[in-house]
Amino acid sequence: MSSSPIQFFLDGKATTAQPGDTILQAAQPHQAIPHLCCSDHSGFTADGNCRACVVEIEGERALAPSCRRQVTEGMRVNSASSQRVQRNRTLLLELLASDLPDGVATEHQQQLHRWTKELGVGPSRFPAGDATFEDLSHSAIRVNHSACINCQLCRQACQDLQVNRVIGLSGRGIEATISFDLDEALGNSSCVACGECVQACPTGALLPAAASSQQPVDSTVNSVCPYCGVGCQLQYQVSDERIIAVEGRDGPSNEGRLCVKGRFGFDYINHPDRLHRPLIRREDAPDKSIPFDASNPARYFREASWDEALSRASEGLLALRQQYGPTALAGLGSAKGSNEEAYLFQKLVRTGFGSNNVDHCTRLCHSSSVAALLEGIGSGAVTASFMQVVNADVAIVIGCNPESNHPVAANLFKQAARNGTQLVVIDSRGHSLREHASHLLQLTPGSDVALLNAMLQVIISESLFDAQFVAQRIEGFEELKANLVDCTPETMSPHCGIEPDRIRDVARLFAKADRAMIFWGMGVSQHTHGTDNVRCLIALALLCGQVGRPGTGLHPLRGQNNVQGASDAGLIPMMLPDYQRVDSPAARAHFEQLWQVSLPDRPGLTVVEMIDGIHRGEVRGMYIMGENPAMSDPDLNHSRQALAKLDHLVVQDLFITETAAFADVILPASAWPEKSGTVSNTNRQVQMGRPAVPMPGQCREDLWIIQSIAQGMGLPWDYSHPNEVYAEMQRAMPSLTHIDWERLEREDSVTYPCPTPGGAGSDVLFSEQFPTANGKAQLVPTRLLAPDEACDKEYPLILSTGRLLEHWHTGAMTRRSMVLDALEPGAIVSANPLTLREMKLHAGAQVRVVSRRGCIEARVRSDEAVAPGSLFIPFCFVEGAANLLTNPKLDPFGKIPEFKYCAVRMEGIQQAAH
Repeated sequence: MSSSPIQFFLDGKATTAQPGDTILQAAQPHQAIPHLCCSDHSGFTADGNCRACVVEIEGERALAPSCRRQVTEGMRVNSASSQRVQRNRTLLLELLASDLPDGVATEHQQQLHRWTKELGVGPSRFPAGDATFEDLSHSAIRVNHSACINCQLCRQACQDLQVNRVIGLSGRGIEATISFDLDEALGNSSCVACGECVQACPTGALLPAAASSQQPVDSTVNSVCPYCGVGCQLQYQVSDERIIAVEGRDGPSNEGRLCVKGRFGFDYINHPDRLHRPLIRREDAPDKSIPFDASNPARYFREASWDEALSRASEGLLALRQQYGPTALAGLGSAKGSNEEAYLFQKLVRTGFGSNNVDHCTRLCHSSSVAALLEGIGSGAVTASFMQVVNADVAIVIGCNPESNHPVAANLFKQAARNGTQLVVIDSRGHSLREHASHLLQLTPGSDVALLNAMLQVIISESLFDAQFVAQRIEGFEELKANLVDCTPETMSPHCGIEPDRIRDVARLFAKADRAMIFWGMGVSQHTHGTDNVRCLIALALLCGQVGRPGTGLHPLRGQNNVQGASDAGLIPMMLPDYQRVDSPAARAHFEQLWQVSLPDRPGLTVVEMIDGIHRGEVRGMYIMGENPAMSDPDLNHSRQALAKLDHLVVQDLFITETAAFADVILPASAWPEKSGTVSNTNRQVQMGRPAVPMPGQCREDLWIIQSIAQGMGLPWDYSHPNEVYAEMQRAMPSLTHIDWERLEREDSVTYPCPTPGGAGSDVLFSEQFPTANGKAQLVPTRLLAPDEACDKEYPLILSTGRLLEHWHTGAMTRRSMVLDALEPGAIVSANPLTLREMKLHAGAQVRVVSRRGCIEARVRSDEAVAPGSLFIPFCFVEGAANLLTNPKLDPFGKIPEFKYCAVRMEGIQQAAH
């Protein structure tokens, strides 16, 4: 096919188009042609059924839909110059506008309003339709079928882009209408509230339920989603200095898509709980060990000026350092903030506190992944983006639930499966991605090493490995082979619960694929043997040569919006920025010269080790920014007792979180839509966030607060803007070479590493060698290790914790979002129907779940995805805090707690009362 431009005539003027362009695409730079069934967002196809975009093609009798006709050489098209076309468009738009719910949608939500205004179409002469919203059953979306023009964009958005398969057609011919599932009310359907249909709808038949979304939009601001590690780009729509709606932008990781959190979870910043002024603990406050009454914070704290609060905060830290030494202080930074904040926070701890006692939530999600990746291939980052799944023949998705934790990435997995990629889903808990899988292995909880070693044994014993790749680029093959001699599928099957033949089928499928990828989540990493689990996955990919090419790679799906960036910036106790070890003299020398201070040479304490250090009296003061260990740590009774014991606790946050309740000083911080900064997502894409609204009250930007604490501790810092911090990060971190602030302002997103100035970043890494001393990867043998604690008669069930689609992490933000909290309003525990039947419990019953460390109460939910004998509890509900139950035992390498395996019992509340 020729790539030369095509010449055609538009309203008599010679114009060029690219081969394959439709008339609409070619004409849009020159004139506005109305179109309703054809979206400007990527991924949609034009159906041509609204007829708003018709044009006149000379030599043809009928008007043609410009969205469906491709331009041909010499074609003569009349649009604005044709009276026939203009009469047709005006009449059509008048007819369609007569059915609209006028006054309840803005131009941003209703393309039809835009076109009638732009083309000067006056009030409709036709009788008005019913503007009543017929379906108000959903807390996020309202539906008015009478405004629907059957453009099919919502169906495309749901079926083809998000692959959620909720929206379809019912009826036939002229009676055909949009419907949800089997013609259910939207609130009763399987809708996951991604809102893609709302964004696509051109008439307002689908609109956000929030009344504020109908306000006129004053301005729009491009930024990045503040939730999971996918890093969706979005646009804030602002009215009267408040965000009233959010739309997806065409970013590299989301292509315009969003999930329910990204689209509807923005109003937390306006919640009545929001802190507006600094707080200091009252002298007459109850003892910290007494439970905090959130309804009466004035009983515990008094308002203070910034000068007083900062003085109290920094002087308290200084006094403890002087009395007990540098290691008596510790800092917890945040993966919910920017790269610049993470960098400055760890710099403060290392240069101001004088120790490496600094960590953040990666310790609780992917520290074992990073440990194994650094050991095996010399880098803790993903080797390829999740977008590469569309190029893979096979993709293993193990120990993760992307549809809940990374919904937009999950949509790409589902699209890939529909287009031929074979998905292998491996998990102890089933999830909806299994419907798209070619193979589902629901293994026994905690048995990942048994299953993966059996797969490795098959690949080696049947000589399915890539011998050339192994010989040229890998060390440790013979040691691994010897370790696997007894790990046959028959031997491992009783441990993992998967039949030997199915183990062999999946091993052969992966090994024989031309291109294969492995994705994993916290179901792999959050074990005492989490590092071993990841070592096995690395071995699987390396043996088969599945690294370094498009459609191949290793990808731990990151949980929070800036876990990757915060780790890169050095917010971990054993690594300086860019994963340079603190005990490396060369690394320390580099940073000592940059920061003009001597640095400690011993690795610091991790999150859980800090808690233990408090109990031992070794850690006396902490500075916590945007983290909530009183909800996220394992064995919360133990953690909360530690926080209560601290001599001095400074917390910087948006709300009085469960952690802030123990603070001596609380500093009101900035929310993500209120500040500038960069974040790095799971794909290694560094992206620009921009302020959309002002901070309320006396809140301050987090960088300003960190710098003020540093100045109070005697550090001569004077950064006036985040771009100055970023410029220093570039000097400290080779990974940011060729990615300067100005470029990010222009391009919004750049992938690191970026080999050339202005060039594209490297989406796929390690095509020729690995970043190790000799350029080769290292295979590490593993052995079977049982979970730390076993089930018995008293605790017969296995508990696993995790996230919900509608909520995120400890719920501090999402539970203060009206839509999200309405969708999932209270604590739940999910159990298999067989488990409930055996225990004589019914769905909706109030139950008590008890472990060796604590107990909680919640409503039980029937869920076939949970294996019999197991329970699943999300950890976002303070009234049923799952981490009161979990085991703090650590992986010896990644220092990650065992969140995914905990022995418990469950009992009905009424049964227990008798």
